[in-house]
Amino acid sequence: MKDAATGAGLTRLRFIFKGRVQHVGFRYTAYYFSRGLYVTGWVDNLPDGSVAMEAQGAPMQLQKLLSRLKGQFEIDHVSVEKLEPVPHERGFRVRGY
Repeated sequence: MKDAATGAGLTRLRFIFKGRVQHVGFRYTAYYFSRGLYVTGWVDNLPDGSVAMEAQGAPMQLQKLLSRLKGQFEIDHVSVEKLEPVPHERGFRVRGY
């Protein structure tokens, strides 16, 4: 059983998306998909034209999020790094602007 308060049982991943991912609604779509999947974290544009996202949730939900984003946008490459869960994190937010 997951403990949302402490982050136990949750996975946190940092994604870097490269491709046509800025000026196409990527961050707000990621926000919408994440909230629907009960995934927490954030998404932000990077100066080099890529997008960074940290997402935390059940592994299956994170896979669904990634699949939905890949189906919606022209993503050329995704790098993924596993991170330690952030305890007590609530919600998903769009950074920047």
